[in-house]
Amino acid sequence: MPVSPDRAADGPAQQDPEDAKLLTLARSARARAGAVEGAAVRDDIGRTYAAATVDLPSLRLSAVQAVVAAAVSSGADRLEAVAVVGDAEALTEDDRAVLADVAVTVVLLADSDGAVRD
Repeated sequence: MPVSPDRAADGPAQQDPEDAKLLTLARSARARAGAVEGAAVRDDIGRTYAAATVDLPSLRLSAVQAVVAAAVSSGADRLEAVAVVGDAEALTEDDRAVLADVAVTVVLLADSDGAVRD
């Protein structure tokens, strides 16, 4: 019997290797910066970008806003997936609006260990 690409025959959901890469990049960005959140995106041609929350007196960006800014400033105009690692249970309205601007279709929210939330 063939195994569904989303589930192992007798175990938990299998993760797409490209999505797993995004989670690793998001976790690394968060740890490197010692930030509240880390995020990573993949553009429509497979390039990846990572960023963490920016919390300066004169500039505040969520990790999602920071990573989208990094991707767009590098020439990406369409992003297909984002991974966000941190304690938030859901994206903020501002983050959802930013992701809609760049047509993101896959959103992975994970805890600090990289475990994806349902």
